[in-house]
Amino acid sequence: MTLGAPVSGGASSEGRKQVSEFESKAGNADIFEHDGLLAEIARLEIPDGYRPSETEPFMGERQLAYFRAKLLKWKADLVQEARATLATLKEGPLQEPDQTDRASSETDWALELRTRDRQRKLTSKIDAALRRIESGDYGYCEITGDPISLQRLEARPIATMTLEAQEKHEREERVSRDD
Repeated sequence: MTLGAPVSGGASSEGRKQVSEFESKAGNADIFEHDGLLAEIARLEIPDGYRPSETEPFMGERQLAYFRAKLLKWKADLVQEARATLATLKEGPLQEPDQTDRASSETDWALELRTRDRQRKLTSKIDAALRRIESGDYGYCEITGDPISLQRLEARPIATMTLEAQEKHEREERVSRDD
């Protein structure tokens, strides 16, 4: 099967559209640099077992290298998953003899494609975080300019706001939605 072709003989036009959209987004998103990402991670000099601490300079060279490696590893994992999805999509059409089984399989494929689309969006957030590292803005709140806690960055390396600013933003968003 080529991408964009019907998923099965009875595949819906929505299923074909989702495969085609995934193929075009995957092709345009420059996500197939897995080997290059791994090579870049290997070039970063980070001691084994290193974790950023409050006792060292905030967003010093070592911390930036640590978060860069963490982001690159995350992106490499997403790229690998996207490759696996494309390989599965290229294997061939669904040949489920039963309509119920075929519908179930198509639903599974649609769910997989939605997951990959969310991961594509996550990849763009990772790229934005890598650009912030390059520009020197990484680790600082885009609203207040205050440092984002190391614990928050460890848990969510793509964070752009301090926890307090994020909570305030979400409260304001909730209020505006209720209006």
